[in-house]
Amino acid sequence: MLDYISPATLVEWVENTAPFLFLEPEPMPSVRLIDRDFLAILRSVRQGYTLPEDQTAHIEDYFALCLSAHHATVATFIPTDVDSKIRGLLWRDNKDPQSHRRMFEFALKAMHWPLNGVSRRYTEVAGLGPVSGHNGEQLSVLMGALQAFLKNDDKEYVERARTAIDEELRRETIEFVTAIETKGLEIDALRITSSITHNVGDVDQGLSYWSKHEMYDSVRKDYGRLAHENTRPFGGVFAQAARVYKKVMSAEGHRHYPLRSIRGLRQSPDLLLPLGPFFDDWGKLIAKHPGVDDETRGETLAALVTGCRKIPGQKGYYRAIRGMLDALGQSKLDALLKYQGNAARKDFEDPELRKLVAVSLESFESSMKKALKAALV
Repeated sequence: MLDYISPATLVEWVENTAPFLFLEPEPMPSVRLIDRDFLAILRSVRQGYTLPEDQTAHIEDYFALCLSAHHATVATFIPTDVDSKIRGLLWRDNKDPQSHRRMFEFALKAMHWPLNGVSRRYTEVAGLGPVSGHNGEQLSVLMGALQAFLKNDDKEYVERARTAIDEELRRETIEFVTAIETKGLEIDALRITSSITHNVGDVDQGLSYWSKHEMYDSVRKDYGRLAHENTRPFGGVFAQAARVYKKVMSAEGHRHYPLRSIRGLRQSPDLLLPLGPFFDDWGKLIAKHPGVDDETRGETLAALVTGCRKIPGQKGYYRAIRGMLDALGQSKLDALLKYQGNAARKDFEDPELRKLVAVSLESFESSMKKALKAALV
């Protein structure tokens, strides 16, 4: 069998970052993984489901498991790294054209899996469905499918894959344009800017698994580097969003490594981090959530304070600290840092940190709206 991370290990990684997904047991399935949804897939493997011995069927089920693991964890504190498999490797390792079709059909279904239990990083303003970073990986998977269909000379499914990609990218442009053209949706516009700029970056990553063969030229022309010089497709909307992202939001695109070691933050989907830098409400939630004890609050505050120093330019951690301050008061925050080490306590006294934390939510959001307006000129 092909040399992949074992299914059991992959599900252990998911459970490490999202244990709340496994609170309900799952009966052993009577059908293959590729015929189930993501929660059933993850819970079934945890209960001991064995992938088929046949290589084609094995790849199909493993593909279903990888998509499930990614969906479950990409917006958690420790995403499960299966990108290369679902974008490229599993499409390459599978040599059966009919199996490629089955994988594609499963990927289409996966695009409609719910987000509310696995993410707080999605935005919807035009009624076309939530826009999130999940969509970027879905698009990169469709790129893998399109590559396979082109190699197979499967004209019917080349057209189906292109249609699915076009529809998703157009949907995202409508959400973005609606947000920037509607008064009062400026903060949503900035959130969408972050999501869709990362999403077309994922498209580029998906394309990177392809050879430079001329059969792929039209695909690169239609979908490659949409956040850069390729402004012809989709009216140049993604390049416009990327300019806003670069000017206003790029410092918030880091991977939140300071928060990854705090196990207490992984116990409930309520605690998942939203899109930065808009963390005031999240800070308040950490301060008051009944499932968060003072030890976790102290660890979180210390990590935020340290992150303010280690990640230049970001604003989100200051906003989270402000949210905790508003909910708890200064003396309680000081007490939370008492056992968190000298470095964090010293950083917390830094005048620049105190100055940035002192900015009110109203003033902060006003500055972000002005930055958006300036970036759109």
